[in-house]
Amino acid sequence: MAGSYVSGQHYKGQSVTSTFALFFLLLQTYQSSSLYNILTPEQLYLSFYSVRTPSDCQIAPVRLRKQPDNSSIGGASYSRRESHTAVTMQTKHFFSDPTHLVNSALHSLTLTNPSLAFDRQNKIIYRRPCKDTESKVSIISGGGSGHEPAFAGFVGRGMLTASVAGTIFASPSAEQVRRALLQRVDGSKGVLVIVMNYTGDVMNFGLAAEKGNAAGIKTEFFAISDDVGVGREKGGKVGRRGIGGGVMVLKIVGALAETGASLEEVYATARLANSNLVSVGSSLEHVHVPGRDMPDPNSDDLVPHGEVEVGMGIHNEPGSHRMKATAEEMIQTMLKQMLDQNDKERAFLKYSSSDSFALLINNLGGVSTLELSALTAEVVLQLERDYKIKPVRTIQGMFLTSLNGMGFSISLLRLADTGLGAGKSLLELLDAPSEAVGWAAPIQTSTWDNQTSASYESASSPRAVEKPSNLTLDPAILKKVLSSGLDRVIKAEPLVTRYDTIVGDGDCGIGLQRGAEAILKEINDSSTPLTPDILATLHRIIDVVENSMDGTSGAIYAIFLNALAHGLRAQDNSTSTTVTSKIWANALQHSLKALAKYTPAQPGDRTLMDALSPFIKTLVETEDIRKAAEAASQGAEATKMMKASLGRAVYVGGEDEWVGKIPDPGAYGLSEFLNGIAEGI
Repeated sequence: MAGSYVSGQHYKGQSVTSTFALFFLLLQTYQSSSLYNILTPEQLYLSFYSVRTPSDCQIAPVRLRKQPDNSSIGGASYSRRESHTAVTMQTKHFFSDPTHLVNSALHSLTLTNPSLAFDRQNKIIYRRPCKDTESKVSIISGGGSGHEPAFAGFVGRGMLTASVAGTIFASPSAEQVRRALLQRVDGSKGVLVIVMNYTGDVMNFGLAAEKGNAAGIKTEFFAISDDVGVGREKGGKVGRRGIGGGVMVLKIVGALAETGASLEEVYATARLANSNLVSVGSSLEHVHVPGRDMPDPNSDDLVPHGEVEVGMGIHNEPGSHRMKATAEEMIQTMLKQMLDQNDKERAFLKYSSSDSFALLINNLGGVSTLELSALTAEVVLQLERDYKIKPVRTIQGMFLTSLNGMGFSISLLRLADTGLGAGKSLLELLDAPSEAVGWAAPIQTSTWDNQTSASYESASSPRAVEKPSNLTLDPAILKKVLSSGLDRVIKAEPLVTRYDTIVGDGDCGIGLQRGAEAILKEINDSSTPLTPDILATLHRIIDVVENSMDGTSGAIYAIFLNALAHGLRAQDNSTSTTVTSKIWANALQHSLKALAKYTPAQPGDRTLMDALSPFIKTLVETEDIRKAAEAASQGAEATKMMKASLGRAVYVGGEDEWVGKIPDPGAYGLSEFLNGIAEGI
């Protein structure tokens, strides 16, 4: 199988017994040598076996120099000196090619559920059309891979209609989602696009929802936010993240749609469930993503032995704090964050003693069933003892993971009244049957009996022919100016990447470079030369951006450019008109307003808006592109002194080390492009 490998525990065919004997002799030599002061026993064990020693492994009958400390979370640990703290995360995987891994995992769903189909090109899992079923509201969700069974595992009767997957921990593109919405589901009764509250997902799925509405499909969009691990001040304008509890919202809206409810009812119920939901997660360590470099063993990101990170996110995002505690003490801390009515930072849920609750315990991927069951029992015990809450439903399992994360999350849903009548309460919708393999419900025999090969047409759906415009610009000048800006973006990639590695997830520079190179290729394509029609050229660029740039920045630029085209179209008339600085300024103002619908970012939030907004403002005031570009540079430079309030940088620690030194990578990259444009004029 391409891109896969398996590592065994035998060394050159030796038995476990003989291998252990060799290790015993090696350990005796080690104890009498200088290695004793350099390596810990478990490090020696790791070097010998080339496999990770579980944190609670005791290598009997060998007597180790120090006895393990089992008093706190994390199991036994051995120390060569008092300062020894860090552990190494699990880095062994069967698959080293993440793309092959994701596609294979998605394909497997069609093997276990005959009602599902797989669009490999767009990473869409969807329910096959069924002739004997009446049309109902369709539910589309999705996000980055690595959270299985979410979200593709929730596609099936009684839950999702389709799911769109990105690469590991990265949002799918808006184009992928658009194809799901327009080609892979029945939109006649409307579509609810519902995702977890992460910027990339909100942008890309939100853009697709807008395109659905523009195409005449009634579409609603909703972002689930249930995490209390990051408080109001830290979360800022980003709001709560979406974690394990969001799965209950997906189950509820899917079951409600199955009853034939309207899109308005399904959307309102999603909002109701989310407003009555709180969750928090904890983990013993961060996870390693297949195909990525090995982590630095001395990195501060590694959680020390005996500690747990409370509030840790599902993409390795830091939590609220780390603590040394027993499992009981950890759960006590987590429940306090969820339910303490006096905590102004985290009291998101108001409740009374008469309220009923559903409890969901979610495995982040690496916790044994044995430990997860014990954790569930302790949570239920403390809820009843300390908060007088006795859940009417307790759901335990693996729903929204973080690869093989050594952690779990607790979610509580207050069972508020939906007002929809019998059979449609939140509890009844949770209990309703579902054929989604990721939910604890078996596939019915009738589904296997009615297996068909039906699928939606897979013909390509090219962009509709755009109406020609009378707004013109010399193609040679446009190509020269664009090339100047794009070349500067490409040259800036190493620096942007370095900045984003420090304050983000490290993909900003590569994403901008990929988009710039794709646009350059398009505008220099001799087989389809540019025309004077500026809108025709802009739509070609939009297509390139939407298909080459993923993640948050790709969605932002796609939304902005689509709105820019709208702003230019509004200034078109019946006579040929050369595009002036004033026309550009008016269109850019329109784009800025449109972007505000999808992001709360404003100047001062340490985002690309700190470069974009002053550029547009100065261009409107002066109609001077060079002055506007200089304003963009000043705006990007000013982000060095700002603390992030939006984007993934919100959850990145170490601000004291980079504030005053590192600008926002997105703002810096945009300012480089705008200054390149100014140089090219």
